[in-house]
Amino acid sequence: MMAGRFSFSLQATDGQARAGTISTPHGTAQTPQFMAVATLGGLKGVTADTAESIGQEFLLANTYHLALRPGSAKVRTLGGLHAFCSWRGPMLTDSGGYQVFSLAANRTVDDDGVSFRSHLDGSPLRLTPEESIRIQRELGADVIMAFDECPPSDAPRSEVERACARTAAWLERSVAAWRCEGPHGGSDIQALYAIVQGGIHPDLRAASARDALRHDLPGHAVGGLAVGEGLAERNAVLDAVVPILPTEKPRYLMGVGTPLDLVEAVARGIDQFDCVLPTRMGRHGIAYTDDGPLRLKRAEHASDPRPIDVATPGPAHRVSRGYLNHLLKSGEILGGTLLSIHNLAYYRRLTARMRAAIRSGQFSAFADEFRRRFRDDRAEAEVAE
Repeated sequence: MMAGRFSFSLQATDGQARAGTISTPHGTAQTPQFMAVATLGGLKGVTADTAESIGQEFLLANTYHLALRPGSAKVRTLGGLHAFCSWRGPMLTDSGGYQVFSLAANRTVDDDGVSFRSHLDGSPLRLTPEESIRIQRELGADVIMAFDECPPSDAPRSEVERACARTAAWLERSVAAWRCEGPHGGSDIQALYAIVQGGIHPDLRAASARDALRHDLPGHAVGGLAVGEGLAERNAVLDAVVPILPTEKPRYLMGVGTPLDLVEAVARGIDQFDCVLPTRMGRHGIAYTDDGPLRLKRAEHASDPRPIDVATPGPAHRVSRGYLNHLLKSGEILGGTLLSIHNLAYYRRLTARMRAAIRSGQFSAFADEFRRRFRDDRAEAEVAE
């Protein structure tokens, strides 16, 4: 059922860390908030009912992928994205800008927009700021993103400058399209976030942030990170750009990340995140815990009667590490499903603990203990899809 318009309420701070509430037409979500990635409208291996049962509040879907299949018009005729995937909570759609980076071999960029060759069958797809907003209107998510250009982390400064200039120009056009009332929605029922680019260059990031502020949008995202830079470089970018962003509006770090990544970003004032890691790692036999990623395919777990993590309730809590090792080694889909559910439940519990620490004024101590305990050996580097 549709509720009120989009709003953000900041309720507690501890240093730079923040706790608040995002309200949308499809309900509320507490921040810090991890948005699970449902690229095509579905979490891989996890039903909407299961996600709801473990406390997942927010989902993210992707404009580029849904434009290719089944098409935004079909989603609209089936009741919009929420009805299409039977999700009752808030949803966000990415604009397709990330695919400018991730599908670089399949696209051509010009000042007007991006021409893609479908990664599915080679068919053409043209995305411009106006077309991206039109598609996102048809999809009907609560939060939509401006179209941007995401350069790789090792791009030369001149290339990053060009991407920033395009991102600024495309933001102007995205805002104009968003504010123009249309048949499938408008600025009163969908919140538009600007995206700050600039690579690892603090001055370019600051300029991009200041440009975004000109438009007085409901929220702001930091894009172009988790694309190859190191954690120290990412943290330096956040230290430079987050203080420029308004305190009264949500701040979203796109495509991040591991549990430690989330803790570090919350410490720097970020409110929202998304990442494929919980379900991707689960499908590859990796479970997240406070001690770091646990690789359940390893022989050391074959005879282990312990559960993954007694502190994280869920279906995987009922079974042993030995049973999960057996499922994974046998190629049983259930193994990856149980670990995906566990990882989503772990991320939900992690963000809940961060919120509680912020509200009690104990976030710094929580973060220090988490950094000490979590062995961040970058397990995601082992997995490529």
